[in-house]
Amino acid sequence: MSAHKVLEKNIGLLMVLAFVSISIGGMVQIVPLFFQKSTTEAIEGLKPYNALQLTGRDIYIREGCYGCHSQMIRPFRAETERYGHFSLASEFVYDRPFQWGSKRTGPDLHRVGGRYSDDWHYAHMMDPRSVVPESNMPAYPWLADAPADNGTIQKKMTVLKNWAGHPYTDEEIAQAPEMLNGKTEMDAIIAYMQVLGTSGPKAN
Repeated sequence: MSAHKVLEKNIGLLMVLAFVSISIGGMVQIVPLFFQKSTTEAIEGLKPYNALQLTGRDIYIREGCYGCHSQMIRPFRAETERYGHFSLASEFVYDRPFQWGSKRTGPDLHRVGGRYSDDWHYAHMMDPRSVVPESNMPAYPWLADAPADNGTIQKKMTVLKNWAGHPYTDEEIAQAPEMLNGKTEMDAIIAYMQVLGTSGPKAN
């Protein structure tokens, strides 16, 4: 009996060898990525989110914004002409979890930072159709009334510093609650969106 027939009839052996093959293939694809600086080191000029931006990012995730907006510009002409330079892994080293994806009910937001004013974002969040008549995005007026939570920000930043290697200083962590004093959740999410993609390369 040939070795191939033996393998086909021995389910246990087939499972083991399939697992070994998949493991080797996976390691060949994944392990080299840990040694490529372009995927593990921050792009020049990239800084971790400050207290207000980090809070805004948490609100962005809490409200499910990622369900309609990706932050991943593909290296295709149709995308780069509309959104800007394609996304680089080195721009997301301080994102946990990162917001890459393929779902786009609304536009990609990776390069939205600085494209519109704070007032535009405020109006858009309060009533999307006041600035984009064809928009089907829901309004988020409650964010303007909800105070930004400053009770847990120091713990978040400390965890990111100690366990994820984010280069926060002790002074930045100490001053974090003060940065959130008097700020609303609307202020925070706008601050987050205004920094998106601003450290990346500009489109030619």
